[in-house]
Amino acid sequence: QVHLVESGGGLVQPGGSLRLSCVASTYLRGIGDWAWHRQAPEKQRERVALIGPDGSATYIGSVKGRFTISRDNDQSAVYLQMDTLKPDDTGVYYCNWISAMNTWGQGTQVTVSS
Repeated sequence: QVHLVESGGGLVQPGGSLRLSCVASTYLRGIGDWAWHRQAPEKQRERVALIGPDGSATYIGSVKGRFTISRDNDQSAVYLQMDTLKPDDTGVYYCNWISAMNTWGQGTQVTVSS
């Protein structure tokens, strides 16, 4: 069974940056898609970014130009660089590995506040 461990969340002021990391407990051989999702208080979970095995990425409109998703197949890891953060980016962020299994991390809190 694959486990995903996230790190990098925290409290940051508006306009600041954070980098989230998510590492798998086993070697994934570079297969599958990776995604980052977030869930704000009293809102539904939404997918903010997705990256395919070839590195092609898509983003929701509200984070385009501010967030960058990347993956390291050798490390079986995915990252989310978040710049120019806004209070609306606050929420719990979850990484997700999509293959024959659909595996989720435990979530990491991101709070954007002055």
